[in-house]
Amino acid sequence: MKEFHTYTLPNGIRGIHRQVKSGVAHCALVVNAGCRDELRDEYGLAHFTEHAIFKGTAHRKAYQVNCRLENLGGELNAYTTKEDTTIHATTLRGDFAKAAELIADVAFNSTFPERELAKEREVIVDEINTYKDSPADSIYDTFEEMIFQGSELGHNILGTKASIARYDTQRVRRFVDRTYTTDQMVFSSIGSMSVKSAQSIAERYFAAYPSASRTFRRTAPAPSPAFEKTVGKHTHQVHCVMGARAYDINDERRLPLALLVNILGGPSANSRLNVSLREKNGLSYNIEASYTPYNDCGLAAIYFSSDHSNADHCRELIDRELDALRRTKLTPRQLSMAKRQFLAQMAISMESNEGYMLGAGKSFLVHDDIDTMEDVYKKVATVTADRIAEAAEEVFSDMSTLIYK
Repeated sequence: MKEFHTYTLPNGIRGIHRQVKSGVAHCALVVNAGCRDELRDEYGLAHFTEHAIFKGTAHRKAYQVNCRLENLGGELNAYTTKEDTTIHATTLRGDFAKAAELIADVAFNSTFPERELAKEREVIVDEINTYKDSPADSIYDTFEEMIFQGSELGHNILGTKASIARYDTQRVRRFVDRTYTTDQMVFSSIGSMSVKSAQSIAERYFAAYPSASRTFRRTAPAPSPAFEKTVGKHTHQVHCVMGARAYDINDERRLPLALLVNILGGPSANSRLNVSLREKNGLSYNIEASYTPYNDCGLAAIYFSSDHSNADHCRELIDRELDALRRTKLTPRQLSMAKRQFLAQMAISMESNEGYMLGAGKSFLVHDDIDTMEDVYKKVATVTADRIAEAAEEVFSDMSTLIYK
């Protein structure tokens, strides 16, 4: 049996299903619309729309949307990123059709009543305030705003209090009409339902909506010079992000970079930066590296927090580890261990059916294909020590730095 079954509805919505033995079913509508698709006067509108779709449809009031699955022990949720919005649900397998119907209802029939939007504005303002109270989170947004300045990626997802105050029913509806087009949607599901049953349910609830195609194209960010900036925040700790533009989601070099970032500052306690800054020197509790690929570019970053007196030493140690990775290729044993760790982390993450379903939906949306673990094993096997060293040189040689202190 194929691990994934794919299909396309008459209106252009693509579907993907994986059949597993489980009493729980997961499904999601992944829409290729995020905050980078906002116009200049729409910052924060993609995220505001994600909230707004739950505030009532042509068939349900807001509390009925909220109770439809929760009364059955299931859940309905959504999230927004720079490039996509995902509406997802988890239910018992017998309630899968109800979850699919509800997702279709909020995605296509939301009415965005002004009275409900007024209340949700206050909720999002509180979310913005909460985020600002966490420098470890907000520093990433500020860093991205600076490194992608002047581009679609150069503003945060939440928007501002002033921008949120402007959004009403009409503005939300215009954004949905422009970005929530059927050619930019994938319905992803996983559960014990047969592929025939899953596709039939998708056709029942999604196929009737008219087809629509995107009429705009995203613009890649223009090159920008590296920078170093310090912002006074009067925090107890120094927070620092160091990073640079990186490979896009379709670049073959993204896999060596992903391996490099995992070696450098992945979630394991034996990552090089964790060993150097925390285990050996006791300088930092939080140290991590990340790589975020976008449609036409990417971002590789290193974050740490420390006592003010230790910040310079932390940066010296980070530079030392980066220099070692650029100058000294991994030995065959180091490379083998790095690959094994990376693949094991991926395999363990796929044990979560929900996570697997969401990842497969995004992959199918972007690549029109899904990598199985067997595919990933084959691709990782081709990564050489030379390619990892090249990624270290190309990405981490000319970094920008943002410091909160």
